[in-house]
Amino acid sequence: MSENLGNLETAVGSFLAKDVNPTPERIRELIQTFRVLPTCDVDDATAEALARRFEARHSVTMTIGSVLTERGHEPWLDAARSEIDPYYWDRYRKLLAEQGLSSQVMATLDDVTDRILGLMENPAKGDSWDRRGMVVGHVQSGKTANYIGLMCKAADAGYKLIVVIAGIQNNLRNQTQLRIDEGFVGRDSARLLSKKGERFVGVGRFDRSRRPVTFTNSVRDFNKAMATGVGIPLQSLTEPAVFVIKKNSSTLKNLLEWLTEHSARSGGTVDAPMLLIDDEADNASINISHGSGEVSKINGQLRALLQTFERSCYVGYTATPFANIFIDPDTDDEMMGHDLFPRHFILSLDPPSNYFGANRVLIDHPEDFIRYIEDNEDWLPLKHTKETQIRSLPPSLKDAVRTFIVARAIRLTRGHENAHCSMLVNVSRFTNVQKQIRNEIHTMLDLVQASLRVNGALPPDGALRDPEIAALHRMWQTEFSGTSCEWPDIQQHLHTAAAPIRVVEVNSNSSGTLNYADHEKTGLNVIAVGGFSLSRGLTLEGLTVSYFLRNSMMYDTLMQMGRWFGYRPNYDDLCRIWMPEEAEGWYAHIAESIEMLREELRSMEAVGATPEEFGLKVRSHPDTLVVTARNKLGSGRRIVVNIGLGNSFIETAFLRRDATSLHANRTAAQTLASQLSEAGHPLSAAEEVSGGWLVRGVPAGPVLDFIGRFQNHPGAMLTDPGPVRRYIEDRQDSELAAWDVLFTSTRGGDDALVDTSLSIAINCQRRSAGRASDAGTLRITNKQRVASRGVEKTGLTPDEIAAAESRYRAEREAEGRAPVGETINYPDRIYRFERQRPLLIVHLLKIAPGAQGDERKQAVVAYGISFPRTEKEEKRVEYVVNTTWLRENFPEDFEDDELTDDDGDA
Repeated sequence: MSENLGNLETAVGSFLAKDVNPTPERIRELIQTFRVLPTCDVDDATAEALARRFEARHSVTMTIGSVLTERGHEPWLDAARSEIDPYYWDRYRKLLAEQGLSSQVMATLDDVTDRILGLMENPAKGDSWDRRGMVVGHVQSGKTANYIGLMCKAADAGYKLIVVIAGIQNNLRNQTQLRIDEGFVGRDSARLLSKKGERFVGVGRFDRSRRPVTFTNSVRDFNKAMATGVGIPLQSLTEPAVFVIKKNSSTLKNLLEWLTEHSARSGGTVDAPMLLIDDEADNASINISHGSGEVSKINGQLRALLQTFERSCYVGYTATPFANIFIDPDTDDEMMGHDLFPRHFILSLDPPSNYFGANRVLIDHPEDFIRYIEDNEDWLPLKHTKETQIRSLPPSLKDAVRTFIVARAIRLTRGHENAHCSMLVNVSRFTNVQKQIRNEIHTMLDLVQASLRVNGALPPDGALRDPEIAALHRMWQTEFSGTSCEWPDIQQHLHTAAAPIRVVEVNSNSSGTLNYADHEKTGLNVIAVGGFSLSRGLTLEGLTVSYFLRNSMMYDTLMQMGRWFGYRPNYDDLCRIWMPEEAEGWYAHIAESIEMLREELRSMEAVGATPEEFGLKVRSHPDTLVVTARNKLGSGRRIVVNIGLGNSFIETAFLRRDATSLHANRTAAQTLASQLSEAGHPLSAAEEVSGGWLVRGVPAGPVLDFIGRFQNHPGAMLTDPGPVRRYIEDRQDSELAAWDVLFTSTRGGDDALVDTSLSIAINCQRRSAGRASDAGTLRITNKQRVASRGVEKTGLTPDEIAAAESRYRAEREAEGRAPVGETINYPDRIYRFERQRPLLIVHLLKIAPGAQGDERKQAVVAYGISFPRTEKEEKRVEYVVNTTWLRENFPEDFEDDELTDDDGDA
């Protein structure tokens, strides 16, 4: 039955790929047409389930994205089309159709790759030329599929050499080579270069009349002897040649030497047009404390590689706009003068509408997917060394494993028998700790499998007497009882679900592999335990459950550790992620910041801005402070970051916890209230709004005085009073002359803390005390967020609020990320676009739980500011990064035993 279903799906899928928007009737008509064949015979229920899968698949849409280009670029692609034979692209399109890509997404991929190719140079153009560009995608959103499509079109257009830099680890390079074998080469490169004879894969099954040359294979990186053994001189290439290599200085050195030795020109240059694709372009960039010599050498070698070719194009792919090419250079001029700066074009990829990404997981519906880890310290402390001994697993990790087993059983009831199914466990960067965790999970899994083997077939009442099966039942009740699948159906599949699962360690020292290609017919079911190897680029197919216990705050590391993003067809409702509450706060903040920069890129496209202008926008974003400080940590230099505060939100998520500072902050709030009254804005006349008491149109003077009096914590860098006051003072006679001030207040309750020190009764907001690095610090909640969602629309008119929300909804609906009529959680940033006056938010807080000393009886004061967009030229203010801030945010980098540990997973 499963083989017949596969045959039917392939046959119908190939026809639907040609239909731009197939109707449900057309889908069922095709299924009925092919069901009469003996090899496609399935029952009615299976046929209907397949029809619904095709309906879901072909409802997926994808928008083009935004692009910034240099001024004066001359289009060439349309004029050259008549001379281009789309041989490689046609093969790849057939493969994507076979793999189930919807016709609408296929059409958009076709347009986007055309757009990128058109921004490159015409390979037929003579003389010397070079182009530099960047493509900004999303984590696990299909960047590899995009650049393989670009490779195909570049080869069709006449590019003769294609070099793909595929991450910094062997397993990622090997995985990328397999994808390129399938989508471009058409042959198994491992067999090809080992002289075992040809085996055609992927696109090679459709047409093998032309054969590109590969100088690397899926088991070995580039080496000179192997490349020479291919026996095809560069000057004699009739078909394109491809190299897939690690971002490693030794590998690049060998490649450069080999190219020089085998070039036909004097001076060692190569005349053939070359495309260099740098996957994860922001990785292995300047980072003084973590191998600056190696990184600088790699950057130099990439430049040398481009200079080896008379005609070259560099396209970097990255998942975050906070790319180091924008941020690392010390000056703006240095950034724009960098050899790898994408000065010719920057293109932002929009993901398909079925993308399971950061917005949905972290912003729109976090309660559906995220579970907090609160029990790890006794078993595996967040801060630990390589010598840490693991005696048992945290209960939350055991529950995550059980959830994975139950989720796979539910998938089996949905007909996913031969689908890959994976769980990720990322709890330590030390391979020794990873090995112990892997062994503990293996032992636990053995017990569960044994119980299911012996008791899983009993009636539910009898089976539930087994403690292991009862624990699985508990996780079904907790996580999945709201699904349409009932427990008796799930129990029936539990043994089949758990039996094939194995636990593998994925790091530089392990023999464990994630070779999904070897299990295409049966599916690979795996729990992958690792650290850095799981953080970048490596794809976990069918990822369903993740357990993430890491301490890093670095933006690109955090987003790249988000392996749980991607595509989850017909099982996204089963996905769960365990992480500390602090991590969720950081991820949500990062997702907001990245989305904000993508919106900036869209708005800049509308006014014809250039890549240089976008680079300056990234450099001035407040969160650049995090990336810059982390990259230059350990350099021994004074770290200075210039930031623009226009269209940003800042707040005091860290507070000094000593009694003197807390009292000073209460006094600052009282003084502010008095000064407002003296200026004709008494709080007694304040407007009661949702969230508190609002005073409109107050002068900047009292605000500046409040910020100056407030005792800022050194760990709250963005609210450092010096830079904030300088930014306001520069605009206090123009766009920041008049302010709205909100004194937050709730509706109260039986245990409310009421503050009357400001001449009106304030019902203090309740906030917990989060985990802090020292006793002198009060962190406001583990998520490091003081304000409630929606606070930034305070002070706007109903029309302004409606305009902001309407624009955001229209953008989401156009991208297919918000079906018409669906409820949307509007992010606060959208209201800044409409804001005419800045908003100062003064919080009076009741700390509970976790209050100490006077915090139990008196309000704790914090503040935030929502700055509107600036119409003036962005005059950035200077922040000097201090050691306290670094220790608070990068604790791992101050642990010498970890910094010097050569046993880390790197």
